[in-house]
Amino acid sequence: MAAKKPEQALVEQWRDILALHARTQCELDRALHGHGLCGSDFEVLDLLSDGPAADGVCSFRVQEIAERVHLSQSALSRLIARLEKDGLVERAMCPEDRRGVRVALTGKGRTLHGEVLPVQRAVLTRMLAVESG
Repeated sequence: MAAKKPEQALVEQWRDILALHARTQCELDRALHGHGLCGSDFEVLDLLSDGPAADGVCSFRVQEIAERVHLSQSALSRLIARLEKDGLVERAMCPEDRRGVRVALTGKGRTLHGEVLPVQRAVLTRMLAVESG
């Protein structure tokens, strides 16, 4: 019976993490909706905005994005297609591997990212401060 307590505490901790993630994701979606984005859209824009390459453009292979934003390849492909249709990202063939596709922010995408970054960070601050304090 005593062995069940540590195991139960572990399970409860895991469920608390899942609940925090779900609440935070809902708040992000709500806050970003007015800007035409959801939380996953922002995560892709945020990733693409990091660390510009020497040419000033930061691009990632679709597979690299999938590994960092925790979406399936098919869900990410649909998301990228939607962002591309909205003029926020552009896709191009990988010069180093003609089978691969690279994705980069457009000027419009970089501007929108800059506008919504404080909104996203404020939600994270509010939601995660509640849990740690």
